[in-house]
Amino acid sequence: METMVRFLRDPQSHFFLFGPRGTGKSTWLKQREYSIYLDLLDPIEFREFSRTPERLRQLVDALENPSVIVIDEIQKLPELLDVVHQIIEQQRGHRFVLTGSSARKLRQGATNLLGGRLLRREMHPLMANELAEHFQMDRALQYGLIPLIYGSHNPREQLAAYASVYVKEEVQAEALTRNIVAFSRFVESISFSHGSVLNLAAVARDCGIERNTAKNYLAILEDLLLIFRVPVFNKRAKRHLVTHEKLYFFDCGLFRSVRPKGPLDRPEEIEGAALEGLVASHLRAWAAYRNQEDALYYWRTKSGVEVDFVVYGPETFHAFEIKRAHTIQNRDLSALRAFRSDYPEARATLLYMGTRALEIDGIRVEPCEAYLRAMHPDHALR
Repeated sequence: METMVRFLRDPQSHFFLFGPRGTGKSTWLKQREYSIYLDLLDPIEFREFSRTPERLRQLVDALENPSVIVIDEIQKLPELLDVVHQIIEQQRGHRFVLTGSSARKLRQGATNLLGGRLLRREMHPLMANELAEHFQMDRALQYGLIPLIYGSHNPREQLAAYASVYVKEEVQAEALTRNIVAFSRFVESISFSHGSVLNLAAVARDCGIERNTAKNYLAILEDLLLIFRVPVFNKRAKRHLVTHEKLYFFDCGLFRSVRPKGPLDRPEEIEGAALEGLVASHLRAWAAYRNQEDALYYWRTKSGVEVDFVVYGPETFHAFEIKRAHTIQNRDLSALRAFRSDYPEARATLLYMGTRALEIDGIRVEPCEAYLRAMHPDHALR
């Protein structure tokens, strides 16, 4: 796993590298040349630089040539951003790479740096094409594609511990909320919204908390990069569309781990949501690594006609429907037909669990596994 070539490209400039824990940010950086590497998860380094942030300037002053300086998990000590800012302003040729698994404490301090001085890049779960022959569809759907988990000899236990580590080391340690029990209950409750239109008021009622508290908990999960929202595609809309966003956990394995299960749960509901999340994470990663302003949407009319994903960008307009079935019926194409009637410029693809590629009425029907294996940010969506 450590020697795997990831699709993330170094912009050769100052940049923030964001991504949830375990997605491979540190591994990717350590495969590159750098002169200074500060790991703020290391208690010794954290104590040293929290006492004396100016120590960073002293280290940089000792460098004889323009160098790369990496600060891992910068959100642990946002005070260092002021020092970084000052050094960058001096234009001495050094390049800073700052990683973070949380944007919450950085939002205020990083405003100036993000305003043109530091680019933003993101590390996502693995893509099937990155794994090549090591990609296993069943394993990906069961445990997700976080490198830390996927490469583990015991992914089930590792995945079970993943969310609790975030709660203990990020939420509780940073005092993001006082009521850890209520927050943990909220995480479980909102897992039922994975792949669905978000109804925050209903989630709050289910947890027995105020809506504003639920809104704050949701913001914490977003800042920790554990969830993301997908807005409605409404450009040049010809129909009445819903306005609410859909919600996804950033990795389908994490979703399966935190979602409560019981005798009343139908397995196909969880399996379908996991498959949809797996495709969502691939489309997000593809768009992010291309760095061409492609964005992920979904489309849903008020009458209930829904297309799972729409990828739209300067050179991309592609609609996707995801089906867990191994065979396709004519009715399965109805949403894509409706979308193409409004947007004939769009390409349309239905991904399913079968093994044969088809084309029906101008709509491609592709085996999901083969499609994910072929997806590469250097190439357009086929």
